[in-house]
Amino acid sequence: MTGPLAEVFPAAAPRPELADRLAVFAPLVGSWQLRVTDVAADGTETERDGEWHFGWALDGRALADVWISPSRAARAEGAPDGEWGMSLRFWDEALGRYRSTWLGPARGWVIPFTARPAPDGLVLEGEREGTRLRWVFSELGADSFRWRAEEDEGAGPRVRQRFAARRVPAP
Repeated sequence: MTGPLAEVFPAAAPRPELADRLAVFAPLVGSWQLRVTDVAADGTETERDGEWHFGWALDGRALADVWISPSRAARAEGAPDGEWGMSLRFWDEALGRYRSTWLGPARGWVIPFTARPAPDGLVLEGEREGTRLRWVFSELGADSFRWRAEEDEGAGPRVRQRFAARRVPAP
């Protein structure tokens, strides 16, 4: 990112008046290496790598992230093209919940979620084309976490995708 957008989009920290509300996202800030597992409807699993980068944005009012899979390094070595996506998360005072919107340009997806803290992470709930979605951050620690995407088309939830994340040390 260059020019004025690079100057105005990122923030060094959450705004002081929002720090308590946004603290739920603080453990995610930084860069992560991913092991991405896609789960087909028949249970077949396919693995690839990925990367996920989180940082404060919009004058400290939000947390932004960019998810890339396969990773840039794997693509440089000939891995097929995949997805670059972005989410923006913030506290909505009127709603009394967190909002999160996923933007996945390769598939043309724009998915709004509401989010809430869970005992060991976060739960995001939304819907896309009649399918209920539940995205779960779990086992959230200083150097690792797990993430999964569940879909429910009415017959009960099934896991569609899982990530195992390891923190990349700051340079």
